[in-house]
Amino acid sequence: MIQENVSLKNYNTFGVDVNAQFFAEITNLQELQQVLDFARTASLELLFLGGGSNVLLTCDFAGLVIQLNLKGISVAEETEGHVLVTAQAGENWHQFVQFCLSHQYGGLENLSLIPGNVGTSPMQNIGAYGTEIKDCFVHCLVLNLETGNTKVFNHEQCRFGYRDSVFKQEGKGKYVILEVTFRLTTKNHRIRIEYGAIQSELTNAGIVNPTIQDVSRAVIAIRRSKLPDPEIMGNAGSFFKNPSIPAAQYDTLKQTFPQIPGYPGGQLVKVPAGWLIEQCGWKGKQIGNVATHELQALVIINKTGKATGQEIYDFSAMIIESVQEKFGITLEREVNII
Repeated sequence: MIQENVSLKNYNTFGVDVNAQFFAEITNLQELQQVLDFARTASLELLFLGGGSNVLLTCDFAGLVIQLNLKGISVAEETEGHVLVTAQAGENWHQFVQFCLSHQYGGLENLSLIPGNVGTSPMQNIGAYGTEIKDCFVHCLVLNLETGNTKVFNHEQCRFGYRDSVFKQEGKGKYVILEVTFRLTTKNHRIRIEYGAIQSELTNAGIVNPTIQDVSRAVIAIRRSKLPDPEIMGNAGSFFKNPSIPAAQYDTLKQTFPQIPGYPGGQLVKVPAGWLIEQCGWKGKQIGNVATHELQALVIINKTGKATGQEIYDFSAMIIESVQEKFGITLEREVNII
């Protein structure tokens, strides 16, 4: 079950070639308990990998890497207009969304084609096109790595924020998510088409009254048109969070940069990181083995397939520095750095 000196190149979407001192692929809770016992006995640091889509590995990992491959989707009894659906952590996120759509379960269609697995979705509170995990999330089952006991985290306990949750804050490294339960609609679905290019995509297809399946197809088409496929070009999707800045700071920037886009929310204004990066001349720019994508400056790519994690990290640091210098805004990496 436990292997030594294993390359992680095929286990991260950047395609970075680093080695794990120990590696184990887990298919059930019993196996997980066994490898955790091994790690405790050997005093090994742990790293959990799901789909490897939101991580940048900058060096070899001296410890035990665990890939959670827990599979299974179950459906609870339906209530009026709603259903509870539980997916195991190792289920591919996009395939899970497609499963829901095939059964006419609505709520996740705007999150189609997001890379990664179900188990990591609450950690990041993944979101796209006006929808976030927290909108449909009910609870998740986690394993406490210190006690070995399982625990259920409800919506409030997860403390969801923008690309954030308790699992990225005080709970970081303390728990591993085993399964996630969502409350989805079975009828009277809420169709969200006001974000991004969904409406224009539907209009171009001649669709006036879109279904949840139509919305999913539109989102897939949009994402494929501007985001590189990790299997062809190593990347982790959006590398940076969209920064939220004080309204007064935004107003000041607007005087110097009249075209700067902004989306007000309370006392803060969210500014698209991709726009900031593009204005600094980074869109499509390549340095060595690393580049930003030619169609989306927010995406950093392993252009030659030979980039090291450190090269990618250094490239991102240069972007952060130039955005800070030009706009006085500090970008925050969305990708987890290991």
